Amino acid sequence: MANLIEEIMESLNPEVSKHLSANMGLREKDAMQMIPAVAPLILGGLKRQMEQHGGADRVDHILNKYGRADVLGRIGNEIGARANDENPDPRLGGLLGESGVRASDTLSKQFNLDPGIAMKIIPALAPIILGALSHKRDKAGLGANGIASLIDQDGDGEILDDVADFLLNGLSSSDPGKSSGLMGVLGALFSRRK
Repeated sequence: MANLIEEIMESLNPEVSKHLSANMGLREKDAMQMIPAVAPLILGGLKRQMEQHGGADRVDHILNKYGRADVLGRIGNEIGARANDENPDPRLGGLLGESGVRASDTLSKQFNLDPGIAMKIIPALAPIILGALSHKRDKAGLGANGIASLIDQDGDGEILDDVADFLLNGLSSSDPGKSSGLMGVLGALFSRRK
């Protein structure tokens, strides 16, 4: 999964961070760190849906419903619309649940953001991250099982080890405190409750 996040970062982060900064009043340095902070949560939410609510077909359903690839051609419009949303849903319905709220609180504290702005970050980035995954699926001709294998790249059934090094290295390089809270949210989101 870390490789997948790196691909998203390389292809999208300059444009995404520019629009996040302009629309939500973020410092450019902080805006650059939003995809590596949020992408593991979104992709991990997909993995949990896959494990607990219908397998690879469930992931395909979520991508078809919420992750249209054409969003990549209108990133500025998407972020602008989410920035003006008066009722943002960091839970993303059932995709993240209450962990989305906790993640927003963590983003607010660790990036010193107004809580109202922090609540908009996950809903703004989710369609773009899911759209990037849909684009990869469609371009490579991957089916539902192919997408499922991308989400758990080492095939061991665990999310945390797939993203821990990336998240810790990516955020701690500039501020060691910013990664620990997000790792805690990831751990809570994917603790086994079966």
